[in-house]
This record gives sequence, structure tokens and C-alpha cells, in this order.
Amino acid sequence: MSTLKIFTQVVDVNEKAWALQEYHAQSPGSKGFRRYRDIGVNRDGEIAIYREDLGDAKKWKGIRQINIPSLWEHSVEELIELAIALRYETNIDVKDWLELDNAKFE
Repeated sequence: MSTLKIFTQVVDVNEKAWALQEYHAQSPGSKGFRRYRDIGVNRDGEIAIYREDLGDAKKWKGIRQINIPSLWEHSVEELIELAIALRYETNIDVKDWLELDNAKFE
């Protein structure tokens, strides 16, 4: 059984996020590949995806795909700043970047 994804068209840069991903994927209508950014946020107790089209994948050649977990510890703005900083990194300790040693999960 498949599940339906929930999407949102609006996020506040100060709201907490579940995760951020940047990746290349086929564009709608099969008109080439694009770079997308997905940010998971809370909408009525469910994780909703906010998707941004960052442009033609050819402009992002050599830039790796990014997956940054946040687990509600970081804001949308903080995750975007981390993604921008990590795009060109090759050796990344995500646990250190996100300071997950200090995170308290309830």
C-alpha cells in the first residue's frame, strides 16, 4: 500500500524542520533534469514537504546531493545555510555539524 505525500507551498524560515534534501531529478514533463530542495516541516502533526526548484541540473555539475537530518532541532533557515556550506565539502561529519551530541529527544 502506498502513502500519499503531503506538500506545503509556504514555510517560515524560523520554523523547525525535520530534514533537508537537495538532489537532481527528472523535471515534470520529462524536459530534462533539475536540482530540487525538499524541506520537511510540520503541518497538523504530519511531515509536509516544501519543494523548491533550484534550476537546471547542468548548472550544478559536480555538486553532490545533500541529505541533512534535523529532527526538529534546526530551523528552515539554519538548514538552508548548512546546505549552502556543505555543497562543496567532501568530508562531512553531519553529527558534528548538527551538534546532535547536545540534542535532547523526547
